[in-house]
Amino acid sequence: MQPPLTEPFRIAHIELPNRVLLAPLAGIGNWFVRLQARRYGAGLAVSEMVSSYAIKYGNEKTLRELLRIHPEEHPVSIQLFGPDPDAMREAAAMAAEAGADLIDLNMGCPVKKVLKTGAGAALLRDHDRAVAVARAAQEGSGLPVTVKMRSGVEPGDVRGYELALRLADDAGVAAIAFHPRPAAVHHKGKPDYALARKLVGELRDRGHDIPVIISGGLRTAERARRAYEESNADAVMIARGSLGNPWIFAELTGRPVSQPDPDEVLDELLWVIARAREHWGPQRAARNLRKFYPWYLDRLGVRGQEADAYQRTETLEEVEEMLAALRERLREPLKAAA
Repeated sequence: MQPPLTEPFRIAHIELPNRVLLAPLAGIGNWFVRLQARRYGAGLAVSEMVSSYAIKYGNEKTLRELLRIHPEEHPVSIQLFGPDPDAMREAAAMAAEAGADLIDLNMGCPVKKVLKTGAGAALLRDHDRAVAVARAAQEGSGLPVTVKMRSGVEPGDVRGYELALRLADDAGVAAIAFHPRPAAVHHKGKPDYALARKLVGELRDRGHDIPVIISGGLRTAERARRAYEESNADAVMIARGSLGNPWIFAELTGRPVSQPDPDEVLDELLWVIARAREHWGPQRAARNLRKFYPWYLDRLGVRGQEADAYQRTETLEEVEEMLAALRERLREPLKAAA
């Protein structure tokens, strides 16, 4: 029988307190997003993908922001992408020096500008290179290396499944995060959890005691539990289901939880704003947070023109004033009832 999601497990020598993980979220998963997931119970959070070339060649923004790790988020995994083993070796070494506990390799990104470089899901077509990249990451970092991957590139393609087996056989990776949909469909269609289940069985038949982490389609806690059961995986990896909803980690890790009330949602958004100000500075935070606001406002029933007004704000102080007014308005029915 599968253990409950609340039970600890290991990736190599790294013990995780439960089997619910935050997926790498491109352009989003910086330290405060990861820390938020950990606060609500995630056993591990993985960074947004970071270019191995940008690290190797000392891109200042990459080194200062994308490799920033908060002391309270350990254990933490840094996800790297790139097709060149030499660059990956150097980048993995620098990620380890920055404080990573694990290195994750992106072999699933479907974005064209990533595919054109031979990285992401393009590595599903070149298994020799993928194995070389995984070995280089291990050599450079000295850390356990995991891989997040798709089942294939095009519909009907199972080269990702085949590569997962080879990465276990020939590269000794410490875990496989498997998204059983082809890269070409992005997030459309039902994930093939039966294929993931087959991968779990084949790895065990080959004598590999490495976790398979199921990803894809886990928008709600109910769907995550169902995917966990259908795939027979060792853990689940939550991606878009966590956007504006860190409570999903509490729900899946057995904490007593109910749907957050408006005050709780507003408090959490203000926590995000404060951390963003710390990370980016007030001017960049005011721009970058525009993508975050709808996730929280939608939970509060704020949509349409009222939600659009937050996209036109120029300063964080303006947003904070709007949220204070919103809080008062949402409390009015409670005051009237009292």
